Amino acid sequence: MHDPVAFRSMHSSRFGAEPAVFVGPGRVNIIGEHTDYAEGFVMPAAINFACLAGITPRADGKIVIYSENYGEEKSFDAAALPAQGSRNWSDYPMGVVSILAGEGHKIPGFSLSLWGDVPLGSGLSSSASVEVATALAVLSLLNASFPGPVLARLCQRAENEFVGANCGIMDQFISINAREDHALLLDCRTLEYKLAPIPDHVALVIANTMVKHSVAGGDYKTRRAESEAACAIIASHRPGVTFLRDATLEDLDKWGSEMAPKSLLRARHVISENLRTVACCDALLRGDLAEVGRLMAEAHTSYSKDFEGSCVEADAMVALAQDLSGLIGARLTGGGFGGCTVNLVERSQAAAFADALGARYTAQFGIVPDIHICHASGGAHPIV
Repeated sequence: MHDPVAFRSMHSSRFGAEPAVFVGPGRVNIIGEHTDYAEGFVMPAAINFACLAGITPRADGKIVIYSENYGEEKSFDAAALPAQGSRNWSDYPMGVVSILAGEGHKIPGFSLSLWGDVPLGSGLSSSASVEVATALAVLSLLNASFPGPVLARLCQRAENEFVGANCGIMDQFISINAREDHALLLDCRTLEYKLAPIPDHVALVIANTMVKHSVAGGDYKTRRAESEAACAIIASHRPGVTFLRDATLEDLDKWGSEMAPKSLLRARHVISENLRTVACCDALLRGDLAEVGRLMAEAHTSYSKDFEGSCVEADAMVALAQDLSGLIGARLTGGGFGGCTVNLVERSQAAAFADALGARYTAQFGIVPDIHICHASGGAHPIV
């Protein structure tokens, strides 16, 4: 992660005051893809890629945000906040400010610096890391706080209502509530969660296909609409089904013929993925890594074939890992249509695994992938 001392110095040089600094981690989803907006189950872990947010008060009523990644500064009037995003990087921090204002907080002027090393468009949730770090920073100025699940919902609303990306709750929730060396099974309906340990000898190897996706793009919206259309048909027979979380594979056997073929496939993925995700948490809790790997493989096949959320490069990245020493499980992670695979790998073999996987992928596609050996990190917090 970026050196907090250097980050503080950068903010101080730019804005003339020593900032309070907060960190919001990115995440990798071990299993449970496109189940969150169906009020289902997901099992992410925070990772040691993050966004740093440094904040100091201003006396001129302005909100000035500087992104070190973009080398760009944006200025806003704290008394006249924009009502919606402008398709700019500043939408993510300003979305949080807008939601907090809507909750009745009087927003003062402040200077905010941002820097992140979560790869953009990789499916590792760079947006949520910005939102969460910004939220902690602004709340520190307001002398206010929220319970973790409540703050996660506010940050999700920033992305839904201000940015216009129809994401679920998972990314913001894990960024705030993660615990080091653990995955987190989240019930996206109740926001209840259960921690499952990732053994010391297991590394998270994240392999970036270098194919970028956008959650705000059409593929995500189409898949979500297809899933919801399937749910509506089941609900017409079983009124208690409000989301695919409530549906069963038996429902598909009974009424799948009434669905558009694509909707049936999407629903089969979501329903079966919920079952796999809960089972994967149970397997981690009892230390059954072979079962974890089996469930990850099954999840990738479902994501690729039924949800059609993968791509040639991501399918290849998963396939190329299968016979490498140390692999426990591999699958495409995140919103799909590119991005990263997550590989659970024996830590002692992680470096050799990463080198071999990168070489194989480069040989096949002529693309040099970014491959990172990570660990499950703790949630968002101030840096003293």
